[in-house]
Amino acid sequence: MLVLPAGHPPVRTRFAPSPNGALHLGHAWAALWAHDFARNHGGTFLLRIEDIDGTRVRADLVAAILDDVRWLGLDWDGDVLFQSARLQAYAAALATLQARDLVYPCFCTRSQIVAAGAMPGHDGLVYPGTCRALPLAQRARRMAFEAHCWRIDMGKAMALVGPLTWHDLAAGTQVARPELFGDVVLVRKDAPASYHLAVTVDDAHQAISHVVRGADLFAATHVQRLLQALLGLPTPDYLHHGLLIGADGRKLAKREAAPALAALRARGEDGAGLIEALRKNRLPSGILLAEPSYTGS
Repeated sequence: MLVLPAGHPPVRTRFAPSPNGALHLGHAWAALWAHDFARNHGGTFLLRIEDIDGTRVRADLVAAILDDVRWLGLDWDGDVLFQSARLQAYAAALATLQARDLVYPCFCTRSQIVAAGAMPGHDGLVYPGTCRALPLAQRARRMAFEAHCWRIDMGKAMALVGPLTWHDLAAGTQVARPELFGDVVLVRKDAPASYHLAVTVDDAHQAISHVVRGADLFAATHVQRLLQALLGLPTPDYLHHGLLIGADGRKLAKREAAPALAALRARGEDGAGLIEALRKNRLPSGILLAEPSYTGS
């Protein structure tokens, strides 16, 4: 168990699944890490449902998520927070950035971005800045009838905040390099906030002291650290843990048809027993643990 320094603030962690597919063993692993970190330090474990992706969210899966977490025996504290009830907070954050001229509307489609020669980056394609220099009058005219997202002006934002760092309990102090991601999307065309914006605002709202999550999200912390600075929000500590992978070496994922926890429940398996086995790193046949790779720094 990681030992925190004396006098550390009260520990608050969260597990934040999205109801766009059934929870699987990888989710159980992530929930266990966040739950046990809080409990081992006398802290609070919160549950958040990230349900603002309107094109993929399935309302019927919300109850299933709650049932799965209960079945695992990972009791959470307080009420469940639903991102769908937090839209005004995301709009307020965007308005703050708009007032400081740190974001701009983008009308490009993915095919247009590819055609413009965008290169692969840490968060998909690095946007080439096509819409960044559009005249204000043209922006306003197009916004009235064209779908658009909102992107951060990364160069302007970085110049404003200067050097930033953040701390991972396993990887140590990191220099934030959000410029590697380019002008990332903060509000999508089809959702009221991107993952980066919503998670940053919600972690501050819930007073999360330690963000405990998979190493696949390590690089995302660079952008979220920048948003914390721009919005005047506190910076939690982080702990990015290793991932469960299949025999093929790929991360367990909904799109890869990883075994659903609901199916294990339906077969009469013992959720608490599964969690206890995971605590001892006793993994089901065909499941492996990939040690964290701290990249993106």
